[in-house]
Amino acid sequence: MNVPFTHLHVHTQYSLLDGASKPKELLQRAMELGMDSIAITDHGNMYGAVDIYQTAQKLNKEAEKEGKPGLKVIFGCECYITPGSRFDRIDKQTRYHLILLAENQEGYHNLVKLVSLGFIDGFYRKPRIDKDILRKYSKGIICLSACIQGEVPQMILQRNLDGAERALQ
Repeated sequence: MNVPFTHLHVHTQYSLLDGASKPKELLQRAMELGMDSIAITDHGNMYGAVDIYQTAQKLNKEAEKEGKPGLKVIFGCECYITPGSRFDRIDKQTRYHLILLAENQEGYHNLVKLVSLGFIDGFYRKPRIDKDILRKYSKGIICLSACIQGEVPQMILQRNLDGAERALQ
């Protein structure tokens, strides 16, 4: 039985030291499994966006020739977000994970801007953004609470439900 499924949190080899999937093999396997879309959310970067886009275009053309459905790639990033300022350089500063997905072209441009600013303004051990810059460039972006290292899951683990609700706000 083929159940529709879209994975919204996938790391590739471009998630340095955290992902091993090569774009072509990943996208081919997703198509084999009958997926119609997949989100690429590498850690802190979008290094693979061009490679993944071009690979998807090629695979979709091949699938079309064979009368098979193609695969939509959703571009995203598992950003590092600091509850303070991205300009702070504090060794013990908390850094959470946050999944951001581009909903449309404007969202893609905003996501590229956020990731770039994470490196330009926020880099301290890792490329970081903060909530101020996220608010400024949030249009067209869908936000997910991320993995266990996300702010919401961390607040829940600390039994801080008020904090988790504030983070959701």
